[in-house]
Amino acid sequence: MPVLTLEFCGHNTFPAGVVEILAGKCLPELAVRLDGTTVARGRPVQWDRLWLSRSCNDLLAGAISLLVQSVARFMAGKLVPVADLPTPITTGDEFLRRYLPHFFRDLWCRAKQKFKLGRRPFYWQVAYRLIDGAGVAETGRLDGTPFTVLPDDGRRFYADPFVFEHDGRCYLFVEEFPYATGRGVISVAELGGDGTFGVPRVVLEEPHHLSYPQVFAHEGEIFMIPESAAAHELVLYRAERFPDRWTRDTVLITGRQFNDATLLETDGRYWLLGTEKFGYGSASDTMAVYSASSLRGPWIAHALNPIAVDHSKTRPGGAFIRRGDAPVLPVQNGSSAYGGGLGLMRLEQLDDFDVRFAPPRPIDTGPAWARSGIHTLNRAGRVEVVDSAG
Repeated sequence: MPVLTLEFCGHNTFPAGVVEILAGKCLPELAVRLDGTTVARGRPVQWDRLWLSRSCNDLLAGAISLLVQSVARFMAGKLVPVADLPTPITTGDEFLRRYLPHFFRDLWCRAKQKFKLGRRPFYWQVAYRLIDGAGVAETGRLDGTPFTVLPDDGRRFYADPFVFEHDGRCYLFVEEFPYATGRGVISVAELGGDGTFGVPRVVLEEPHHLSYPQVFAHEGEIFMIPESAAAHELVLYRAERFPDRWTRDTVLITGRQFNDATLLETDGRYWLLGTEKFGYGSASDTMAVYSASSLRGPWIAHALNPIAVDHSKTRPGGAFIRRGDAPVLPVQNGSSAYGGGLGLMRLEQLDDFDVRFAPPRPIDTGPAWARSGIHTLNRAGRVEVVDSAG
């Protein structure tokens, strides 16, 4: 009988793998072996290394997802050998000797940040520019015409920018996050004749958090699929009066925490790609795919879900980009932190039998946007938008 085994950073036991992560300050690496041969690899998110319980939850949730993926591929006859992990250098040190210095150092750093005067609890910025010709998606760099920051009043931030052209006018949709409520809403600003966007105004609010306002046209109407994972549902909204009035049209997926669901229509079929949170795991490292024969569904989970477990290439960071003969998906790179970077990943296969992407091509930093990385990339016509952690 075939036997699946799991390795944590090259070790056969979970505690040894955790010690390896702390000792080497390395990112988590998981491997599944079928009768001794490596057949799957995963890199779950582990951003919070201060609190051991949270760190272990993220690691174990990623391990469970990777095993589920391996079983699904085995049953479909698609489980094939992959490259082995490097052999770990065993330190032989005890766990507490490694963990305690790490714990107190990170605790001190967090305390300094928390009590730093004038610091917001967390902060994002949206930026935009008007360009002709090649943009970030073509060059892979943040160079050329400088981006202009969308200003805020200090009591809120803006993130997840999407742009949409309608009747010769350009609209910027964003997540607006007022610190007073601690809950995201969807807001919109219009591009003025002077080439700048005005102050965004709220156009969609729910009792739960909303973000990632993907707006698109379909069969003569305008729709939006914002993220609403906090409500364990994904909802299609329809514009009753664009851009100010939106109504709930159809609940596409329920009972799931589906994050940054990104729509693609190809060959008469509709697909949603995003990350799905399973239990105590991260919302940013496990890709899931759903499909339907019509926009309103019913939406069906892909037989090979979860498609991948990886902190650097699973969570979308913008709408699909049409380039050449294959669409390209911006994907977030959360190797070091949420919002730490973005890559461009070419879709090679998307059907009922498999989902495959080429390795992501990282977007390099540049003088046009003086930040360490970006989190979202979108464009409509001449208007290109990005965001990053402030």
